Amino acid sequence: MNFLSGEELLRGGATGLPIAVERALWYLGFVDVRVVDGAGDDGADLLAVRDGEQWIFQCKWSSRGAVDRQGVDDLERAFTKYQAEKAVLVTNTGLTKSALERRQALQGVGIKITVWDGPTLEAIWRRMPNRVPNAYRLRDYQGAAVAAVERDLHGQGRALLVLATGLGKTVVGGEVISRFLENKPGASVLVTAHTKELVAQLEKAMWRHIDKATPTRLATGDTKPKTYDGVVIGTVETALGAVQAGFEPALVMVDETHHVGEQGMFARLLDLCSSAAQLGVTATPWRGDKFDITARFGTPSFTMGIAEGMANGFLSTVDYRLYVDNIDWDVVRQASKHGYSVRELNRVLFLPQRDEEIVERLRTAWRRTTDPRAIVFCQTIEHAERIATMLTGADALWRRATCLHSGVPRQRRQVLLNEFRLGRVPIMTCVDIFNEGVDVPDVNLIAFLRVTHSRRIFVQQLGRGLRLSPGKDSLRVLDFVSDIRRVAATLELRRSLEAEAEYLRIRKREGTGVTFSDKTAGKLLDHWIEDAADLETAADEVRLQFPPFEGSF
Repeated sequence: MNFLSGEELLRGGATGLPIAVERALWYLGFVDVRVVDGAGDDGADLLAVRDGEQWIFQCKWSSRGAVDRQGVDDLERAFTKYQAEKAVLVTNTGLTKSALERRQALQGVGIKITVWDGPTLEAIWRRMPNRVPNAYRLRDYQGAAVAAVERDLHGQGRALLVLATGLGKTVVGGEVISRFLENKPGASVLVTAHTKELVAQLEKAMWRHIDKATPTRLATGDTKPKTYDGVVIGTVETALGAVQAGFEPALVMVDETHHVGEQGMFARLLDLCSSAAQLGVTATPWRGDKFDITARFGTPSFTMGIAEGMANGFLSTVDYRLYVDNIDWDVVRQASKHGYSVRELNRVLFLPQRDEEIVERLRTAWRRTTDPRAIVFCQTIEHAERIATMLTGADALWRRATCLHSGVPRQRRQVLLNEFRLGRVPIMTCVDIFNEGVDVPDVNLIAFLRVTHSRRIFVQQLGRGLRLSPGKDSLRVLDFVSDIRRVAATLELRRSLEAEAEYLRIRKREGTGVTFSDKTAGKLLDHWIEDAADLETAADEVRLQFPPFEGSF
């Protein structure tokens, strides 16, 4: 299938043209390609980066003939708005005389607009490599993971991959799908996840692993494929409906597999696809309801966690500091006598921290970080907006600090993420928008201002900064979360890092560690939590009995 052919572009309509161009850009060596089409796009449909330059694309589809000068005028406006270096007008047909004249006039004042018309797109297809040029090769462990997954899919019909965020679980999954299609030409593959946003990102990821002639079909509540050949990427609701209507994939991959429960839509979908090979992929295999996903996918075919990834140099070093200066020592002295519940202990043990003090500590860390790029996780949308406002007024370097949350329109989110990637937005506050599926490898500073009682969410958020990136020295983490279970989680991370280094007989990587702002408090909490088994996942109502505090440590 030639997705840039006149026939395919005509069939795809006005919404299909930007998608086809987006896919082509990956084959042409662009990175950070984002669709920003929609209300308030200021004349741009796509943003993309190549060789450090910002490109903008305006797509004009027509079923009747050449497009007029409006597309040129839109692109002129976008050129200034997005501070672009290159501008391209894309159409499946051609330009009218007035459009060509307007383009020529703009070139006379230094605004050059390139045109990709129907014949140009056909020529681009012919020149494009068969596969997206990869800037990476499979690492040894990724190759081993692919082999292990293929072994279990072939032998058992199911497989489970557990790789920490930043280690390339989607890369491994995409490679498995690529090899599956090479061995079974013409087979259909289903990739499914729980949200539209994640599904859209997965489609883009699949483009990097399949040849240009293999179609991808996006299946969500907003889009329904006319055919289900190639690789179908869909939300679980839409995928379930397609399977119930007769779609029979030969391989099913479930991303973020921790969302698969004993019952529910994922379980029903997998039951209906019982004859298909089934692959589960996740960075965080834990579920709140204690359902063990190995009951569905079997023992993990391959596993690598954060500690092993760090110890082997596959994840960034992390300088993790917990700010526990706010411990009420009177509560510490009474803790063994009262037997506080987790909820009670969190309420009385930690004194409130002022946002202003947190901002000052963030400023200090910012100045010590080379080329800082930061994410601040907040408690609520209102809190995230308030912190963003504080940051913009606290430092001239933060004047473009921005809040990103679920209430921000999708198109605006893409623009902000593009500016964040380019360094134009230096710091972002959020609640949970970065938990899953957002790739921000340049992040080297994370601040936690929110409580999360989920080990999975904590690991997902931490993982946003663990990915390696050229020029990135390490990840600095500031944790202001006053919660006894968070302390337990970070202590577990420290112990696992030390244990992994000892197991591999290597020196712990320089710059990696978990420390406390108050060493006395750190020693106390380390001692306490060692005696409070499973505290990291304890419920609010669990009552804790700590050993007596006999003085300073």
